[in-house]
Amino acid sequence: MAELPGVGLITGAGSGIGQATALAFVRAGCTRLSLADLNAQGLENTRHQIAEISSEAQINLAAGDVTSVEFVDRLVDATVAQFGRLDYAVNAAGIIGPWANSQELKLEDADRVMDVNYRGTFLCARAEVRAMLKNEPTGPDDIPGQRGAIVHIASGLAFVGRQGAPAYCASKGAVVQLARADALDYSKDGIRINCVCPGLTETPLGTNNNDPATLKALEPVLALHPLGRWGKPREIADAAVFLCSMRASFIQGHALAVDGGHLAA
Repeated sequence: MAELPGVGLITGAGSGIGQATALAFVRAGCTRLSLADLNAQGLENTRHQIAEISSEAQINLAAGDVTSVEFVDRLVDATVAQFGRLDYAVNAAGIIGPWANSQELKLEDADRVMDVNYRGTFLCARAEVRAMLKNEPTGPDDIPGQRGAIVHIASGLAFVGRQGAPAYCASKGAVVQLARADALDYSKDGIRINCVCPGLTETPLGTNNNDPATLKALEPVLALHPLGRWGKPREIADAAVFLCSMRASFIQGHALAVDGGHLAA
């Protein structure tokens, strides 16, 4: 039986964790997917990789900015129009922004980080919940059914600070609190909302495209990860699949650290 038999939506799916999540969804049996990203070429690359996994996958691609109400609403409406419903959503679109303290960080850069990471996630979650409320609950006979499951990709920096990242830390803390508040509001409707909080992860965003100076600067942070290595995008994606699946049917409003032990240390 497919672990994710329904319809999924993933933002930030053109690279990194979002792309890995799209591939993990298909491996888990979710072959009806809407994928969004600013990078249209990245989305096409993801579609190509999906085709290598499953020839049956039906993919809707949407290039656009998750900070736009119009784009997000069109994305969700198009998903429901094409596939009839929306069962799972992973909101992985995000940015880091310049590394700078609050005195050096330009206001427009701080605003952009908050817009993409918090506002974008809020807009997506609002539209996703609206679609999921129309679903009939489904699930195993011995467990109350769910209408949908949403996972936000937050960060371990929602809980601990890092020098030079005031806007990023604040934005990811806001994402975790958004998930918790929405989980309380929509539990009665059978919609589960959780977060995955990665540690250092080998993505183009996290490594600045393997920039040697960035990797060097992050060595002290890596030393705080007891497993002693960077995470792989697929390891984060597998956690998102789990939280969307009925294997996580009693997990609600949770922020799951997938960080090599960083927060434990």
